[in-house]
Amino acid sequence: MKLVRFFFGVLIAISMWSAAWGQTVSSSQITGVVKDSGGAVIAAADVTLTQTDTGQTYKAKSNGAGQYILLDLPNGTYNLQVTSVGFETDIQKGIVLDVGSNPEINFVLTVGAVTETVVIQAVNANVEMESTGIGQVIDQTQVVELPLNGRDPDQLIALAGATTTAVGGDLNSNKNFPTIAISVAGGLPNGVAFVLDGATHNESTNNLNMPQPMPDALQEFKVETSALPAQYGDHAAAAVNAVTKSGSNQFHGDVYEFIRNYALNALGFFNSYTTSPYKDSLKRNQFGGTFGGPILKNKLFFFGGFEDKIVRSTPAPTYTQVPTVAMMAGDFSTVTSTACNKSAITLSAPFTTVGGVPNQLPAGSFSQQALAAMKFIPIAGSAAYPDQTALGTLNAYTAACGYVAVKIPGNSRQDFAVGRVDYTLSDKNRIFARYFLGINSQPIPPTPNNALTENAVAQ
Repeated sequence: MKLVRFFFGVLIAISMWSAAWGQTVSSSQITGVVKDSGGAVIAAADVTLTQTDTGQTYKAKSNGAGQYILLDLPNGTYNLQVTSVGFETDIQKGIVLDVGSNPEINFVLTVGAVTETVVIQAVNANVEMESTGIGQVIDQTQVVELPLNGRDPDQLIALAGATTTAVGGDLNSNKNFPTIAISVAGGLPNGVAFVLDGATHNESTNNLNMPQPMPDALQEFKVETSALPAQYGDHAAAAVNAVTKSGSNQFHGDVYEFIRNYALNALGFFNSYTTSPYKDSLKRNQFGGTFGGPILKNKLFFFGGFEDKIVRSTPAPTYTQVPTVAMMAGDFSTVTSTACNKSAITLSAPFTTVGGVPNQLPAGSFSQQALAAMKFIPIAGSAAYPDQTALGTLNAYTAACGYVAVKIPGNSRQDFAVGRVDYTLSDKNRIFARYFLGINSQPIPPTPNNALTENAVAQ
């Protein structure tokens, strides 16, 4: 029983730490000072912030120095109202909070009745006074409407400036999701902190980024560099802070499909219909949808979405050298001649010269294990893999020299799913849960009796 309580306590502690981290990194805050027209501070003024999409309210009071602060605010559009006895009510509308922003909004109240209201429409960007980093927000309009090859939101990081695609090199492997290596301000690609909804979003095997949600489920993200705030202290180069969409008081959704098919492409400028192939073979279908709305108005909201990306392509063949029919009979004279090499090669024992023909292997020299393995290797010049020069390929790649044409299909499939629930307990407490799934599959169709598993071209 004590052990169960211990683990339960640890779980609560971890959850509270994760929640605190998420609030610090992905949410915003507003600070300011309330004064009268003579410059004197106003204490105990009521400050109320209302999110226009969800109706959620956040309240605070100015202290003895006239200062107020509203913490842990989700990004979105807000109206900010300040009231105090003996002064007109002051309202600022259209305040936009981006991810991780900390604007300072000051108020100067005019003496009058509380029933009198002064409304100001916020049109200019609020001054950022709290953060030491230099950042650029990529908002939801840019995320959805800017053209993206494959609809990968990571490509938009380049819009932040001082950013370029880096060479992943040894960092990329089959152990991590295929993503783009990004270098910001000359930093290493694995020196960038990626954050999604306040949680670390770096791949544990190489410290590159994990996949981002599809654009339709991504609210916005911010790229920060220079003197980063303390919460990003574990990465030196930059921070990419992303936030998923959440539901609102209105039901919203969309469905989509993006198609790229070589059958719809125009002929390349340097290609002709006599060239084979004269068009690329890429087929890409990318489809999905999102839907979100209220469960309890002003209190409980949901959002969900999915996307499926199917890619099929068969690139031009490459050439692989394998044993020939003659080699399987013990005759290595052709593959070692000048017809297949810059200069003739003489093989050492047990190869001998028989009847004046060099590089002959005596019968019975092959091991039984090697012969068993050859059942799964293409044999150049056999009925299944004849001379490729008949296909109009380069004359050097002949079956006599041991070459067969192979194709490696570029087939892949990626599936994404996002689910999120937001619940407002009070004006000071709110919780949310988000689930994100990304699956990448790149199967290579096996070819019968071909261990190269590269779909060798059989004629």
